[in-house]
Amino acid sequence: MSTIGISRDRALELLHEHIEAENLRKHCLATEAIMRRLAEHFGEDPDDWGIAGLLHDLDFEQTKEAPDRHGLLTADILRKEGMAEPFVSAILEHNAEGLAEVERTTQMGIALAAAETITGLIVATALVYPDKKLASVKPKSILKRMKAKEFARSVDRDVIRECERIGFELHDFAALSLRAMQDSAASLGL
Repeated sequence: MSTIGISRDRALELLHEHIEAENLRKHCLATEAIMRRLAEHFGEDPDDWGIAGLLHDLDFEQTKEAPDRHGLLTADILRKEGMAEPFVSAILEHNAEGLAEVERTTQMGIALAAAETITGLIVATALVYPDKKLASVKPKSILKRMKAKEFARSVDRDVIRECERIGFELHDFAALSLRAMQDSAASLGL
């Protein structure tokens, strides 16, 4: 039984109401796909975790110039929608670097931060291939690019490595994330 308090249909409506940029919407869809897989791995509800992933960046367009506010507007929106507090907290935790009063301590918060961060590395990796398709990417290619600090410079490798705090080896986390995104490649346009 779902405990998040928001249906996926409503989550998609909120996504379209609050996010205009198509690439940001795709980032949220990619994060949803990874979070669903992580939930399955941990024996949690994939729908709940997926919705948290889908909605984590609702306020990004409004707060991109104020990273110390990113997540706060999203939390307000989602509380008004009836989202259960553990999920709101995990969404806040994904920006623990920016929010002074927030620490990333929960399994879901750590998973969300690592998942949403690796999406950028996976997409950037796919885009260097001639076909620009996720199907061409292998986990070892992601790991190779993890080491290349000049590649996808804005991707915080330390946040991705936090997957180890929730019991994942980096290779396994990259493989799970890639598979999740490959399974959603049509909706991601890759």
